[in-house]
Amino acid sequence: MNNPHANELPLSLLNFSTDCTLLDEEYSAKSIITLHPGDRIHLLRTIPTGEARLVVTSPPYNIGKKYERRLHLKDYLSEQRFTIEECHRVLADDGSICWQVGNYVTKNGEIFPIDVWLYPIFKELGFKLRNRIIWRFGHGMHLSKRFSPRYETIMWFTKSDNYVFNLDAVRIPQKYPGKRHYRGPRKGRYSGNPLGKNPEDVWEIPNVKSAHPEKTIHPCQFPIELIERLVLSMTSGGDLVVDPYAGVGSALCAAILHGRRAAGAENYAEYVHIARERLIAAYEGRLRYRPMGTPIYTPKPGDRLTRRLPELDLM
Repeated sequence: MNNPHANELPLSLLNFSTDCTLLDEEYSAKSIITLHPGDRIHLLRTIPTGEARLVVTSPPYNIGKKYERRLHLKDYLSEQRFTIEECHRVLADDGSICWQVGNYVTKNGEIFPIDVWLYPIFKELGFKLRNRIIWRFGHGMHLSKRFSPRYETIMWFTKSDNYVFNLDAVRIPQKYPGKRHYRGPRKGRYSGNPLGKNPEDVWEIPNVKSAHPEKTIHPCQFPIELIERLVLSMTSGGDLVVDPYAGVGSALCAAILHGRRAAGAENYAEYVHIARERLIAAYEGRLRYRPMGTPIYTPKPGDRLTRRLPELDLM
C-alpha cells in the first residue's frame, strides 16, 4: 500500500527551513530525522531541554528477546526510571509521553502487567495520566492454560495540565451519523459532531504479523497506525517526536508521514538499517504501510476459511 498522504508531504514539510538536513546520526535542531545507532541515553542527552512535543515508545518487556538483556526486576525498573527521567527533561511543558507496554510473563506462565510497575515512576516525576489506552488486536499466541492475550496498553501522560490535544485530527466515523436530537432547543438537528466521534480509549488495530504490509524482521513491531493517532492528536506540524527505543522506526515513520521531526535511538544494527530505509521511504512518500482507518478484514460466510469440511474432521 502506498502512502495516501504523499501529496501532502511537500506542504507539511514547509515547516522546516531550507537548510535542514534529512537524516543525521547525532541530534541537531536542523535535522528532520535523527536516527542514532547506539545508546538511547546518549541521544536524549543531546536533545535540549523542552525540545520535544511528544515522546512515544515501546520499551523492551524484559522477556529475553535478542535485542534486550533480561534483567532482575529491580534492575529493569531502575533502567526504565533513568530513561523516563531523561524523557521528562526533553519534553516541552505542554507535551505528552506515551509508553506502550504489555505483560511480563514468567516461565511458569504467571503474568505481571508492566504498566502497573511503571506508573509510580511517572507519577513521582510529576506526570499526569490522561488515558490508559487499550490496544486490542486479533492475532497472537493460542494458549491452553490461560486466555490468549489480545491486548496491550498505552499510558498517556502529560507534563502539565496545559497540554496539546487535537481531537478533531483523529475523530472516527459516527456509528449513527443520522441520529438527531429528539427534544430541547436542538430538536431535529443532528446530534453528532460532523467531523466524527471521539475514538475512545479502546483501539482495535491489527498487529504486525506475516501478511501485514509493514512486516520486517522485528519480532515485536507495532503498527504505524497506532502511533499516527498519537502524533496527530498530541503534536502540530514541525514538532519533534522522540522514540528512545526506535526499533525499526515505526513511531518515527508516523511522525515523518505527518510533517513532524523525528528522533530515535536503536543499538541493534540490523534494525537501524531497516529503520533508515523505512524513514527515507516515508519522507519520499513510497513507504508501504496500512493507512490509518483501514477497515479490519472480516471474512464473508462463503469464504473458504469460514467453512469446515466434515471429511477432514474425521481425519
